[in-house]
Amino acid sequence: MPLSDQAAKKAKPADKPYKMTDEKGLYLLVNAAGKYWRMDYRHDGKRKTLALGVYPDVSLARAREKRDEARTLLADGTDPSEARKHRKLADMAASANSFEAVAREWHAGKSKSWAKVTADKAMTHLQAYAFPEVGHLPVASVKAAHLLAMLRKIESKGIAYTATRLREMCGQVFRYAVATGRAEDNPAAHLLGAMQKPATTHRPAITERREFGAFLRDLREATGFEPVTRYAAYFAMLTMVRAQEFRFARWEEIDVEAREWKVPAHRMKVGKTLPAHTVPLSRQALELLEELRLLTGHTPFLFPKSKGYGEAEVISENTVGKLLNNLGYQGRQCVHGFRASARSILSEQGWSVEAMERQLDHKEASGTVAAYARSQHLPERRKMMQQWADTCDALETGGEVIPLHGRTA
Repeated sequence: MPLSDQAAKKAKPADKPYKMTDEKGLYLLVNAAGKYWRMDYRHDGKRKTLALGVYPDVSLARAREKRDEARTLLADGTDPSEARKHRKLADMAASANSFEAVAREWHAGKSKSWAKVTADKAMTHLQAYAFPEVGHLPVASVKAAHLLAMLRKIESKGIAYTATRLREMCGQVFRYAVATGRAEDNPAAHLLGAMQKPATTHRPAITERREFGAFLRDLREATGFEPVTRYAAYFAMLTMVRAQEFRFARWEEIDVEAREWKVPAHRMKVGKTLPAHTVPLSRQALELLEELRLLTGHTPFLFPKSKGYGEAEVISENTVGKLLNNLGYQGRQCVHGFRASARSILSEQGWSVEAMERQLDHKEASGTVAAYARSQHLPERRKMMQQWADTCDALETGGEVIPLHGRTA
């Protein structure tokens, strides 16, 4: 007589395990630990038992469906226990080759040459947008349609640039998968032209001399901020470097006698295999460092957080930005914008484009040229960086002079 669900529900453990038989080999094994669906069968002349789940998580009806699936395999000459093992192995292989697994492997390799802030931002984008949508899929099964649907969601939030950046990252993940034999195609490559083109935006920067002088006076008079934050703002302005380059600056990189700061290549945005980037230090920058050393000279970093230090304990990417915003310059001047401010004002003074480009460490189209670029025009760059600091002093006091290589015009 077939087993009923009511009988299965009422079954209680006894002194010894016992079976409640259904039909066609299915039965419920009851013991002190619980109730378990089992199926006895024969294959190749051997008696075997197949586990079909735990009651009541697996209902009687579902247990019968699993039994029938197993009997179908047996009718085709397949051992259901072996078939289950093969499925588990295939699932494990698919999991190891899922988009998320391959992406994390790719990211780990790239992180060795990336700045920490770049690596963190890339993983944040993958975790926020890519992994929830396609992370579970075998990397070889991800189609262009999957990616486009994912990227359309991001575009709908008004962040087309993030969608474009994520498509580029996914493309690199798929190229890595192809190179390592886990995929045969890069579906991200098929999306060119299918996405919104992000609007070009320029980071806010004051490039008019009088307005920049007013900004410098506001910065000098600002109160209510950590001293290290103010020093960081001035140092970024006087050295014309990117945020990730000055935030992680170490005292050991400063050569006071040579009046130079050597920024390690791995922290630069481009040219991570090139020599260190040389930043000539003006008299004002050296005076700033002398004062700053009294505050942070006991730590490895110029700009550690107020509590503790270590690579993850330098001031955040937004620390100086908040200072500028709170001064009323949100949308008018940002930290990265110091580079544009300096370039614009220096260009009025007649400095060569080559010297300015070398100091800003803009990307060279030629790898051969780039290998030498970081040491080019140093004599002119030393004079230019001192002139920039002197110009800032003059503008802060309301001066209207435009020094031209040491002359007043």
